[in-house]
Amino acid sequence: MPTHVKRAFKYRFYPTDAQAAELSRTFGCVRKVYNMALAARTQAWTLRAERVNYNATSAMLTAWKKTEELAYLNDVSSVPLQQALRHLQMAFTNFFGKQAKYPRFKSRKKSRKSAEYTSSAFRFRDGELTLAKTAEPLNIVWSRPLPEGAQPSTVTVSQDAAGRWFVSLLVEDPGVKAFPATDAAVGVDAGLDHLLTLSTGEKVANPRHERRERARLARAQRELARKAKGSANREKARRRVARIHARIADRRRDTLHKLTTRLVRENQTIVIEDLTVRNLLKNGRLARAISDAAWSDFRSTLEYKARWYGREVIVVDRWFPSSRLCSNCGSLQDKMPLHIRTWTCGCGVTHDRDVNAARNLRAAGLAVSACGAGVRPQRSTPGGQPAMKQETPRRKP
Repeated sequence: MPTHVKRAFKYRFYPTDAQAAELSRTFGCVRKVYNMALAARTQAWTLRAERVNYNATSAMLTAWKKTEELAYLNDVSSVPLQQALRHLQMAFTNFFGKQAKYPRFKSRKKSRKSAEYTSSAFRFRDGELTLAKTAEPLNIVWSRPLPEGAQPSTVTVSQDAAGRWFVSLLVEDPGVKAFPATDAAVGVDAGLDHLLTLSTGEKVANPRHERRERARLARAQRELARKAKGSANREKARRRVARIHARIADRRRDTLHKLTTRLVRENQTIVIEDLTVRNLLKNGRLARAISDAAWSDFRSTLEYKARWYGREVIVVDRWFPSSRLCSNCGSLQDKMPLHIRTWTCGCGVTHDRDVNAARNLRAAGLAVSACGAGVRPQRSTPGGQPAMKQETPRRKP
């Protein structure tokens, strides 16, 4: 049965010079308002132990616009500025709910350039999108159609480090249908030698997108380091580096979307292992390869697609001994050094380490699912030691 899902459709567009200038001004004003509101809220709490909410910062914005120093805030649409204050409020809500760190100031060079428009600040008609303060519709490359009859509730315009412009339209998609139910279940073991190993015995090759571009990236970074700071040539060199990073990210995202869509389409239940990637990245030898594998992105993408299409994702505790447990007889090996990739159990069965781990994950996930209980990932060992994945082979990235 179709379900209504909020989906963001992202497209690339090519602004005119006037549109680019207007949007750049808007990005700068959004950053300015966000930083000023954050400073005001921080100061109020530090000096007076007073909590400032969204309504108070909105009143501050009105006062700022009336000053001579900040009168330029009136030159851009007020909606993205108000949205910046709402985003700050959400950041504080997540902080007080212990779901995120304390909000940080936005940097002119490093922070994402974006502005969010609500329905009162844009016009979407006959397939053309026109933003407030702009005279012409955006030249959007409609790489895929929007759902029939969909009207965007919000529009987010952004520019990445490589200078590319994107617009994201949030719409309600009524046409998301759950896939037909199936009895298939699969265990998935993430790794570095192979990106994924399935309980069926299949191994998905690790494309190593960053490694393929490493020589080109290093050369571009050396050229960037030679340029004088603040010069036009340095900006050109920075763009070349950013384009390489963007190409790597695009390829990695495309790979993950294809893999996750396939897993969700073919299986009713997908069992994965809980990984603390943040702790794994502390390993200097493997951090680069782990980042390239994008395990966190894989999990988040898999989970939201499973919710959309009526599938179940079960997360098994990271301390479950998936590699040391024989998937045939259930006996547990005392030790399993990381350099051992195949081993023979006392029952006579020879195991591939990763395939055996995936099969054990599948069995553990199905057992928990049958009991009707959820799998609660542990954040640390009983002794308080940091939670680190035990199955990652020690190898050079």
